[in-house]
Amino acid sequence: MIEIISVIVLVVLLVALAWIDFKTFQLPDPLTISLAAYGLIANGILGLGWTDTPSALIGCVSGYLSLYLLNLAYIKIKKMHGIGMGDAKLLAGLGACFGWQSLPYILIIASITGLLGGYIWLKVHQQDSSHVFPFGPFIALGGIITLIWLILNAPLNHLSMY
Repeated sequence: MIEIISVIVLVVLLVALAWIDFKTFQLPDPLTISLAAYGLIANGILGLGWTDTPSALIGCVSGYLSLYLLNLAYIKIKKMHGIGMGDAKLLAGLGACFGWQSLPYILIIASITGLLGGYIWLKVHQQDSSHVFPFGPFIALGGIITLIWLILNAPLNHLSMY
């Protein structure tokens, strides 16, 4: 039962976050932090089993730090922010749900779809590459694809990513 509830919670949160970011260029802390808390609680206490507790904790911290440090490097080079910290919190939440091992896959999916989506966004809005576009929807898409992969590749009696 926890698996079904978790799939619903995760999909609803990711779709809501993607839509909000698409419309406002912001990912609200109450939703991103709730996602991280849910991933840690569901995997660590409720026995969800998508990942183990240490991997969920490491995933949460490393998901946030990876984009935080990338943004710091971008600031040093360009003297401006390159990615929002809401994106880092969203990735932290997905790391808490799926474990640190999932983060490279989520980022690859988000980056590839973000390049295509960003190109389309800039063309539709008749902007050049100096303009921003929301990256959260692409991180959310990476999370949803990871969830689908998890479900399709799970043993019949227990959902487990690794």
